[in-house]
Amino acid sequence: MKVQIYGKNISVTPAIAEKIERKLSSLEKYFIIDESVIANVVVRVYPTKQKIEVTIPTKFAVLRAEVVHDDLYAAIDLVVDKLEDQIRRQKTRLSRKNKEKLAMAFAEYEELDDAYEEDKDEVVRTKSIVPETMDLDEAIMRMEMLNHSFFIYRDEEDEEIAVVYKRNDGGYGLIETE
Repeated sequence: MKVQIYGKNISVTPAIAEKIERKLSSLEKYFIIDESVIANVVVRVYPTKQKIEVTIPTKFAVLRAEVVHDDLYAAIDLVVDKLEDQIRRQKTRLSRKNKEKLAMAFAEYEELDDAYEEDKDEVVRTKSIVPETMDLDEAIMRMEMLNHSFFIYRDEEDEEIAVVYKRNDGGYGLIETE
């Protein structure tokens, strides 16, 4: 896995880069990641806090986590812990559902089992997607791995666009198109 580190309001020193690369390389024992995968790391410094965002897009799923902390080195440790927790949750979910297609992405490892509001509404970002065909369980898994509150996909059964989302009262909701 290659690591690309971007600093915002900070110049990334060799010590910071080495710590990030060393910690992220420890994820390879949990998840099969080949050399073509590029982990994007953004380090931001605010007046009182430091923030680190890590996104690792693999061909099976996207791992993403972010942490805001007073100490940058502690934030690095915490973001890797979050990524490990994501992998652990998804591996457990996959093993329960026997999803061989995605489960093969996970390496066998014994320990894994165990804004600002304005008066005027304004579009701040536009994103285009091509919905992939998958079943509901896979869509929920990908939504969880991205740490998003919703996920758009093409349903495997009827080939229609659908949206799965987290409900405020717990559980998930599904919006299907006709």
